[in-house]
Amino acid sequence: MSKVHAVITGVGGYVPKYVLNNAEISTLVDTSDEWITKRIGVKERRILKPDEGKGITYLAEKALENLKIKKDFDPLEIEAVVFATSTPDYILPNAASLIAYRAGMTKAFGFDLGAACSGFVYALEVGQAFIASGKYKKVMVFSGDTLSVVTDYQDRNTCPIFADGCGVVLLEATTDEEIGILDGILHSDGNSLESLHMWGGGSVNPADHETVNQRMHFIRQDGKVVFKRAVTEMSDACETIMKRNNLSKDDVKWVVPHQANMRIIDAVADRLDVPMEKVMVNIEKYGNSSAGTIPLCLWEWEHKLHKGDKIILTAFGAGFTWGATYLKWGYDPT
Repeated sequence: MSKVHAVITGVGGYVPKYVLNNAEISTLVDTSDEWITKRIGVKERRILKPDEGKGITYLAEKALENLKIKKDFDPLEIEAVVFATSTPDYILPNAASLIAYRAGMTKAFGFDLGAACSGFVYALEVGQAFIASGKYKKVMVFSGDTLSVVTDYQDRNTCPIFADGCGVVLLEATTDEEIGILDGILHSDGNSLESLHMWGGGSVNPADHETVNQRMHFIRQDGKVVFKRAVTEMSDACETIMKRNNLSKDDVKWVVPHQANMRIIDAVADRLDVPMEKVMVNIEKYGNSSAGTIPLCLWEWEHKLHKGDKIILTAFGAGFTWGATYLKWGYDPT
């Protein structure tokens, strides 16, 4: 008998309407469109303005509305909601419970998953495990961030990078080996705190006047360290997945890397010897929305994906966390 596993049966996405382009970034810090484009690969990014009084669950609701247009499902049949995010609306309650209630998925349990930019591949592994256990048949996975709320727009090294956005996929049970999530590999390294972090807001440095005055509630990173580790770990994870599934570069239809930096994406593709025509890239217009980048790529390329397409997803983020997922796409474009 074929084993039960998860397949993506629908994808939705949403980015805020406000476009923050490089010209405007250049008025905030000492940089230029040429420098940002050459070093990072971003031309513009989408930002959820703070005066709108909304957070990541607003983007999640919009992403789910987009999914509903294309995929008919009963919210009451959803059994679990996993939300990969580092920027929930509140420290508590979790974002998954909020979006489940608002979307009518009232029979589902929900929880947030914190793996930074690797959130989507981590969440897929969790959703796949739930379904493979035989206990659950339908799991909704949200993945995204509003990084603008933790971005220091006085820091020229980070503010051109980050953005806001959210994607969602519906996972359902299948025994069809020609579709679905077939393999995944996850890693973490907690010995890298200094290289990518946000010092303020947790239990070590809870918010107070001092942490705010010292600008501790913003992302800081050592770009050189992150670059080297991201290229190495994402490439190695993909190579491991390909080797143990007997995949050649010609077998793989698409590689979907986390949209951290165009130079990282180029380097990973080069190490895998995969032509850029087979690599999904939208960093130039959406920037780095952390856990949101990979599902937003699937959302944007959905009309080009066909049932059975062999796809490898890969990501690297704070923690450090990283990994890769091998799946066969579940449906044809409509």
